[in-house]
Amino acid sequence: MNINYFVRTKKFQPNFGYKIKTTEMTAIRPQIVFVHGMFVTNKCWKNWLPYFEGKGYECFAPAWPYKNDSPENLLKRHPDYKGEGNVHLKDVITSFEKFIIELPQPPILIGHSMGALVVQLLLQKGLGSCAVVIDSAPPQGVLSLEFSFLKANWPVLNPFMSKYKPCLWTEDQFCFAFADHLSGQELLNAFNDIVPQGKLVPRDSLKKIAKINYSKKQQPLLFIAGEKDKIIPASLNQTNWSKYRKAPSKTDYKVFTGRRHNLIMDKGWDEIAEFISNWLGENRII
Repeated sequence: MNINYFVRTKKFQPNFGYKIKTTEMTAIRPQIVFVHGMFVTNKCWKNWLPYFEGKGYECFAPAWPYKNDSPENLLKRHPDYKGEGNVHLKDVITSFEKFIIELPQPPILIGHSMGALVVQLLLQKGLGSCAVVIDSAPPQGVLSLEFSFLKANWPVLNPFMSKYKPCLWTEDQFCFAFADHLSGQELLNAFNDIVPQGKLVPRDSLKKIAKINYSKKQQPLLFIAGEKDKIIPASLNQTNWSKYRKAPSKTDYKVFTGRRHNLIMDKGWDEIAEFISNWLGENRII
C-alpha cells in the first residue's frame, strides 16, 4: 500500500489525510483520526486503518508537518534545518485542528507517543468525541526519573546540541528506545521506517503549550501502556492517567504485558486494536 498516494476504489481504503469528495448521499460513519508520534511517519498506522475501516469507521491518518513523505525521501533531506528542524508542537497541533474542523462531526482520536500527547491537547480543545492514547508522551509537569526514560529521550533534549538540527537515531538508539525485543531482519525492517526528528516538539512538551487541565475533561479517554516500554515507561502512563481522577468523564487505563514502545507496529498489534474496538463499543461510540 502506498501511504502517500492512493485511489479510492469500491473497497474501503485508508484515508491518509486526503478528503474524498462525492456527490452520492451516504450516511456519515463514525470517524477516527490517528495521530502518529516522533521518529516515524503516518505509515505506522498502515495496519490499523483497514482494521478499523472493516469495523465500520471512516479513518484518517494525516502526517505531521514536513513528514508527509516516504522514510527514504525524508532521510535524503536530513538534516533539514528549515523544515523538520523548525517544527514546533504548536505547528503539529494546528495542522490537526485544521483537518478536524473540516470533518462533519467530532471524530474519535487515537494517538501514539508524542501523537498521544497531541490527542490529549486536541481533546482538551473539544475536538474529539473520545480518545485513546497509546504510550503517551507526558504533558507539562508529568515527568519520570527512570533511567530508561532519560536515556531514550536524551538525544532530542541534550542542551549541548543544536536544537534546530533534527535528530537521526542510530540503530542502537532505536533498539533501546523502541524495540529491544527485535533482532536480525525484524529489527532492520523496523529501523528502516525510522525518520529524522526535529527537537523543538519534544522540548515544547515541557512548556505551557503542553499543559492539561485534567479536571475539565468531558469525553471518555483510554490510556494504553506497554509494560516494558523504555522511552515512555508504564509508570509514567499511569501517572498521566491518575491526573484525570477528578475529571467528570470516564478515564480508563490498560497495560499490555511484555509490550514495548513499538507495540502499534509489532506482531500482536491487532490484540491492542481489538481491545480498543471493544472499548469504543462499550462506550457506545459505534
